[in-house]
Amino acid sequence: MLRWFRIVAVAEACSWAGLLVGMFFKHVTATGELGVKVFGPVHGAMFVLYAAGVLLSAREAGWSRGAVLLGLACAVPPFTSLWFERRMAARTPTRELA
Repeated sequence: MLRWFRIVAVAEACSWAGLLVGMFFKHVTATGELGVKVFGPVHGAMFVLYAAGVLLSAREAGWSRGAVLLGLACAVPPFTSLWFERRMAARTPTRELA
């Protein structure tokens, strides 16, 4: 689950980047809405998957309620999902393979 969470956190950050670029072209250069039309739904899906990943990873790894709330809050500002994933990866002991 924690490996899946890492993948989703990175994907969520990449979708943020795509959406921000799309918004730049839509609002600053006024050259079209294609980027927002493509990355808006992609980012929405990644946002939901990231939130689910926080909840499921917290259950598996035994994160505190505060860590869960912080993880969910990190879904809102751009790129903070990466910071949170690395923070929790460093704090969560890995299980040795049997």
